[in-house]
Amino acid sequence: MALETEGKILDEVTLKNGITAIFDSSEKGFYLVAEVDGNLVGSLLITYEWSDWRNGNLWWIQSVYVRPAYRRQGVYRALHYYVAEGARRQGDVCGLRLYVDKDNSVAQGVYSGLQMRPTNYDMYEIDFNSSPVVQMEVKPEEVEENATG
Repeated sequence: MALETEGKILDEVTLKNGITAIFDSSEKGFYLVAEVDGNLVGSLLITYEWSDWRNGNLWWIQSVYVRPAYRRQGVYRALHYYVAEGARRQGDVCGLRLYVDKDNSVAQGVYSGLQMRPTNYDMYEIDFNSSPVVQMEVKPEEVEENATG
C-alpha cells in the first residue's frame, strides 16, 4: 500500500510491530476488514485523536487498502459506512478524518462522494524516522522570537 500510494518501501519489522501494537492495545485503534466469498479484499485502520475543544474523539481513517481487482465495486464505501455508523453509535465521536495525497485525485473523488470535504488545515510533520535534509543549529531565543512574531 505505501509503495503503491507514496512510493515508500516499509521496514517489515517496524510494520509488523506497528500492526501488533494495535491488536495488543485497543486504546490505539482498531482494524476493519472487508471480505468477499471468504477472501480478504480490503481493510482500513481507525486511530483516535482527542479534541479538547469538542470534548470528543475524532476517528482517523488510515491505511486504507482495497485489492486492485475489487476497486470501484463498493468495498471502501461499505467499510466507510460501517465506520461512520459505528462512530455515530459510539456517542463520543465528533467526526471522521483522513489524509490523502494531494496528487491522488481518484481517492479524493471517492472521499468527496462520501460527503467528506477538504478542511482548512494543511498537515505539517516532523518525521523522526528519516534524516533531515538540512541540519540547522537553532538557538532557543530564536525559536521564541519567531513564534511570537
